[in-house]
Amino acid sequence: MSIKETARQVLRNMGLEVHRYVPPVSQPSQIITSMQEFGIDLVLDVGANRGQFATELRQRGYAGKIVSFEPLSEAYGDLVKSSRKDAMWEVYQRCAVGDHDGETAINIAGNSESSSILPMLESHRSAAPESVYQGKEIVPIKTLDAIAGQYLQGARAPFLKIDTQGFEWHVLDGALNILPKIQGVLVELSLVPLYEGQHLWRDVMSRLEAAGFTLWVFQPVFSDPASGRTLQVDGIFYRTI
Repeated sequence: MSIKETARQVLRNMGLEVHRYVPPVSQPSQIITSMQEFGIDLVLDVGANRGQFATELRQRGYAGKIVSFEPLSEAYGDLVKSSRKDAMWEVYQRCAVGDHDGETAINIAGNSESSSILPMLESHRSAAPESVYQGKEIVPIKTLDAIAGQYLQGARAPFLKIDTQGFEWHVLDGALNILPKIQGVLVELSLVPLYEGQHLWRDVMSRLEAAGFTLWVFQPVFSDPASGRTLQVDGIFYRTI
């Protein structure tokens, strides 16, 4: 018996079992790894807020083109500052992204990231009291079909990230023409209603699967601290054919 096996047997006799430690895969690393797997060379960052997602991609090694979209004036200002020294990171003029071109009102949440065009439900407010709406802004709204074509030219494998707090279905409605050109999609999936009128995870998953995408990654992003219930996850989908 080898020294290693002897040591294991001694530990078993003591009621202990030893296994090789495998470090957990972080959520950002999992996103980057999947993007590398599919050769992603353009990210359309819808609902960029202050640029947290794009900054994380850069820190994890993604060097391709990023185009960010953000409607809130304060967050937009920070977003522009964050992108200023990055030649491959472009910030589109301030606007919401949805299913029509025109103007809309967006509700401003206390934590900014939870801001949405849709009314917030009590299920969200009770789980995150700091997210309660504090005001509104009137902002331009545009469809991806109207504004994204210029960025897709020359891109081999574009990736669409949608972080719009319940407004995901509307963003997809405004992207019917460009979606067939998209290789991957990251979208928030709500397991329970958090915003009035939103489509839940089964609807969004079915829609993307019908459009030719396969679910690749699930990542929890929002839970109720009082109950431990998962309320929202990120789903990452890729075209595999």
